[in-house]
Amino acid sequence: MKKVLVVEDEYSIRDVIAINLDRAGYEAVRVPSAERALEVYNEAPDSFDIALLDIMLPGMDGLELCRTIREKNKNIGIIMLTAKVQEADKIRGLSIGADDYVTKPFSINELLARVEAVARRSSGSRDADSVLTQGVFTLDKKARRVTKNGKPLDLTQVEYQIIEFFFDNAGTALDRDSILNAVWGESYYGDVKIVDVNIRRLRIKVEDDPSNPVYLQTIWGFGYRWCAV
Repeated sequence: MKKVLVVEDEYSIRDVIAINLDRAGYEAVRVPSAERALEVYNEAPDSFDIALLDIMLPGMDGLELCRTIREKNKNIGIIMLTAKVQEADKIRGLSIGADDYVTKPFSINELLARVEAVARRSSGSRDADSVLTQGVFTLDKKARRVTKNGKPLDLTQVEYQIIEFFFDNAGTALDRDSILNAVWGESYYGDVKIVDVNIRRLRIKVEDDPSNPVYLQTIWGFGYRWCAV
């Protein structure tokens, strides 16, 4: 049973989310603030698989909470819940480590679909015999780890999934929809721009000069190509 930390200051919303997560087979732990969330999380950090974080929280906001949790745990799935529709808020959440976002008002079915997609990525598939090397990069599917020149890259689960997809399609021009479907799933409700945000974040970690990418190349008007061989 996967454990979900639900951080939402409005009781009615928090209760509805938690009840439906429990019904769907998750274990929901509900808290009303970021400060309380950190107390609960720090008691058993390895026990949580997913965190649902409202952005507009009293005291510490959800974005800062996201940053703090991500610094502690690269594997946990993080979904931001927000009533804001501005593009900048969504991009900021993704850029500091969120895996996805859901804009209020949302349907429970949509939220559960997002949670399930993040849960699948967090679990991942582990092929014990699959270690791939391309140029200076090595990808270990069993350990879900990528190294560059022998040094591990500090990747989130989404970033790892993107790299794995590129490794499996090295040298191929991949459109954004293909990347979106492979990483977020065909039932994903959100905007394809989530791909671009994560590619920008990933370039910071894999490129020698992110402003002049060599490995994660842009195919203008189409998508991206992985050229590490």
